[in-house]
Amino acid sequence: MTMGNDTTITAELYAYMLAHNPPLGPVQRELVETIYARFPDHAGMQSAEEQAPLLAFLVRLVGARHVVEVGTFTGFSALAMARALPADGTLIACDISQEWTAYGREAWEKAGVADRIDLRIAPALDTLRAMPEEPHIDFAYLDADKGGYIAYWEELVPRMRQGGVIATDNVLFHGEVTNPEASGPAAAIQEFNDHVKADPRMDSVMLTVSDGLTLSRKK
Repeated sequence: MTMGNDTTITAELYAYMLAHNPPLGPVQRELVETIYARFPDHAGMQSAEEQAPLLAFLVRLVGARHVVEVGTFTGFSALAMARALPADGTLIACDISQEWTAYGREAWEKAGVADRIDLRIAPALDTLRAMPEEPHIDFAYLDADKGGYIAYWEELVPRMRQGGVIATDNVLFHGEVTNPEASGPAAAIQEFNDHVKADPRMDSVMLTVSDGLTLSRKK
């Protein structure tokens, strides 16, 4: 096996990359800083800063009007995607926490996109299964409990329209996916990655973005 690029991402290089990406809006920046200041032990659950412009780019790239997010946490990623939607676009955000998503609700209101986000506080499987079964989703972002990834995938894929894209976060799971003795969430991600690779309905590519991001396109 040959490695095509052995670039080490230093703090300086990471800052350089962020500086050459679209900047976060003031509400996005405020949300990031608030969560890191108040909840440093949980801030790592928030999507990485560079993922916000990437998700917005992907939403625009596929011309999405119907977006589904599984796992919303503090609403940072939902805010990025909602800002990229047209005025009549809708993002259904699935989460079970009123506490964490309250930060998102406040940010969405400040950013003027709250009318585009339909937050549904319930088990995500229940929310997904209640959606129309025909293909209608343009873009989906999967970033929730790792043990549920395959179940969420199996509800999302049939509902994706042809050419629709699913972006799945944490597919490298802090590097633990290479551990043959992995257990818990890491083992669940191993199983999910194999499941996605073998799914003939989707074209998928795994990227080393943040903690690993897989992009999957409905055939």
